[in-house]
Amino acid sequence: IRCWSNIPFITMPLSRAHGKSFAHRSELKHAKRIVVKLGSAVVTRGDECGLALGRLASIVEQVSMLQNQGREMMIVTSGAVAFGKQRLRHEILLSQSVRQALHSGQSQLKDMAIPVLEARACAAAGQSGLMALYEAMFTQYSICAAQILVTNLDFHDEQKRRNLNGTLHELLRMNIVPIINTNDAVVPPPEPNSDLQGVNVISVKDNDSLAARLAVEMKTDLLIVLSDVEGLFDSPPGSDDAKLIDIFYPGDQQSVTFGTKSRVGMGGMEAKVKAALWALQGGTSVVIANGTHPKISGHVITDIVEGKKVGTFFSEVKPAGPTVEQQGEMARAGGRTLAALQPEQRAEIIYRLADLLTDQREEILLANKKDLEEAENKGRLALPLLKRLSLSTSKLNSLAIGLRQIAASSRDSVGRVIRRTRIAKDLELEQVTVPIGVLLVIFESRPDCLPQVSALAIASGNGLLLKGGKEAAYSNQILHHLTQEALSIHGVKDAVQLVNTREEVEDLCRLDKLIDLIIPRGSSQLVRDIQKAAKGIPVMGHSEGICHVYVDTDASVEKVTRIIRDSKCEYPAACNALETLLIHRDLLRTPLFDQIIDMLRVEQVKIHAGPKFASYLTFSPSEVKSLRIEYGDLECCIEVVDSVQEAVEHIHKYGSSHTDVIITENEETAEFFLQHVDSACVFWNASTRFSDGYRFGLGAEVGISTSRIHARGPVGIEGLLTTKWLLRGDNHVVSDFSEHGSMKYLHESLPLPQRNIS
Repeated sequence: IRCWSNIPFITMPLSRAHGKSFAHRSELKHAKRIVVKLGSAVVTRGDECGLALGRLASIVEQVSMLQNQGREMMIVTSGAVAFGKQRLRHEILLSQSVRQALHSGQSQLKDMAIPVLEARACAAAGQSGLMALYEAMFTQYSICAAQILVTNLDFHDEQKRRNLNGTLHELLRMNIVPIINTNDAVVPPPEPNSDLQGVNVISVKDNDSLAARLAVEMKTDLLIVLSDVEGLFDSPPGSDDAKLIDIFYPGDQQSVTFGTKSRVGMGGMEAKVKAALWALQGGTSVVIANGTHPKISGHVITDIVEGKKVGTFFSEVKPAGPTVEQQGEMARAGGRTLAALQPEQRAEIIYRLADLLTDQREEILLANKKDLEEAENKGRLALPLLKRLSLSTSKLNSLAIGLRQIAASSRDSVGRVIRRTRIAKDLELEQVTVPIGVLLVIFESRPDCLPQVSALAIASGNGLLLKGGKEAAYSNQILHHLTQEALSIHGVKDAVQLVNTREEVEDLCRLDKLIDLIIPRGSSQLVRDIQKAAKGIPVMGHSEGICHVYVDTDASVEKVTRIIRDSKCEYPAACNALETLLIHRDLLRTPLFDQIIDMLRVEQVKIHAGPKFASYLTFSPSEVKSLRIEYGDLECCIEVVDSVQEAVEHIHKYGSSHTDVIITENEETAEFFLQHVDSACVFWNASTRFSDGYRFGLGAEVGISTSRIHARGPVGIEGLLTTKWLLRGDNHVVSDFSEHGSMKYLHESLPLPQRNIS
């Protein structure tokens, strides 16, 4: 801890040696020294009649937050010329005499010409006001700011350069934020052809080049360039085919077409790219992003530092494989080709994958063993997750059987006619099943999920992006390789893609133009995070699996313990495992109740008492903190209810609409429960563990959905299809069906074509 003017502040050592830029976005969180460049379009309002005060306040707040984290922040700001121009225009208008205004006439007053203002005069008028605003804003966060005005000569003169460097280092040492601007009041015009002559030469002719020069000079880790566009596009933004470039590499300039410069300021995107590449060459990482968008400007700087996918990241390290955007496009194209295959061809691919799972079992188990060893050595996985990660010969055999079921049932999925209507004579309408498009499936610690989901996507003709947990990297890699080998027999290898890049899940959830449906497979926390992060993409799944078993007064003694044991103990980490056991009050202190408790103790299940159950006991187990808990282990809650009606009400209040069971021999009571419980799966005298795509005969499932739209419960092939309408006519027009037209609507239902049940 150092002190300066009796104000203590903390200094931190640089987190890395400077000289090489960061290779990946995820490394940006280690940036210690950061330059933020604010373009004129960011600083000024859209009407160019003042500064964007709200936007500036937000930027200052973010810079202050990072500064208080121990980082060294510098700002290169535009806006002095624009601010001064606005002030001088205002002064000129005020200086017009009333007589002159009246003489010119009201109509001419609106079109009064304002003389062209010289940029240097505007800068002189605007610099003091701009700096005063920054000082006032930073004061709110107990941070001191200092102004530094520079010109090109300050970098070319060795003594001035050393002085500038020393001043900036001293300010940073004192925890002061330097605010740097070109001294446009005295700056000479830029020399022609003096730009980018080598790593030590860049002409400071605008604030883009100034920021780059300063970043390299000060050995900065990160340069953030904020403009009024989302980043760098492969063609001018706004054009039909323009795509945002996520990562830009040196040498990619030929693939980019630059548009015009921004509405205010001196630079354009071409100038920004040149400056960014120069800084990158000097060892500074660069991100160009939008600082004006109202939805993201409030956190754009902190998002960039956290490594989120914002703007365009400049990197010298080109990945070996395609980007996730390219993978999304490949999955889209491959999925369309897949959907166009004959049903027998798609089935053949799945049969081939099933054969490969058994033929290549040794290689698969060897890869899985490496994952298990790494997980155990690092100690990062709990025992239930290790069980999910583990593969075995029996698991692979079960997988192969499930895949063959999918293949057999997939022959009549895509293109199935579900409705036919004769609209009028020679005008027939059909509704047919079609793939949803591109699916993104995110799964944790479950390598067996990969072939299951792949088979369902193949059967339904969908393109597929897979994002598995890093704990199953080796297993996922070989399983994906085998999937692509199977797809290759009909030339659709690209339809299933495994995302191996360092994409954060949150960034994947923003690819709304590439992904049509997200399916999370993992913990309730993963599902909640994805539901929160998904922007404009529907999410299929459930955030929790709080499953109930209700034991009625008419329950069979033989069935109760078997069903409860299977529901809780067969696989306690599963989402369809029992979490809350509801017992009718009349069963307390009966031999049946004692048998239930004895069985749970033998199975080493930890019991938590619900409030009502605890009130009946002298010495009760630990009382639950909440009746809405998914334990995912050998633990469960026991609660008492007075009737089947109260059991239903409890399930609706505390359940997750996943799977709920009644055990009773009373058919009337059972039917009441089945009809009134509003969950995806409701069972009578059967274990909760039957809530599974394989056990339902779906072959496999992509997940269990508790939503009420499109698909619910275990989701197999049918849940991955949507429909489209086909209308076949013969020179039909709507005007023929008007009041005086020659045709009439028939709207006759037509028989459906015979389904291929085999």
